[in-house]
Amino acid sequence: QVRLVESGGGLVQAGGSLRLSCAASGSIFRFNVMGWYRQAPGKGRELVASITTGGSTNYADSVKGRFTISRDNAKNTVYLQMNSLKPEDTAVYYCNVRSSVNYWGQGTQVTVSS
Repeated sequence: QVRLVESGGGLVQAGGSLRLSCAASGSIFRFNVMGWYRQAPGKGRELVASITTGGSTNYADSVKGRFTISRDNAKNTVYLQMNSLKPEDTAVYYCNVRSSVNYWGQGTQVTVSS
């Protein structure tokens, strides 16, 4: 049984910063891709950023230069540092771990006020 526990969401003013964390527990293949997706009200879920076990990263164009994804393989934890937040970043953010199976966290709300 794999479990993903997210933390770090909240309410912040535009221009502010937040750091999301996601700790994975259970049996996960050591070579995997960890990432963050988000879903705003009335919109589909979209990839924000992802990182491989080897550290290769991928970002949505809308967050490049503002968000940084990182991971600690020893702790099976992925982080998302979000700087210069904008109101359009408001969404529920979901942690994802993808190996042979796709795992999802429960989601954490990020709200950016203008």
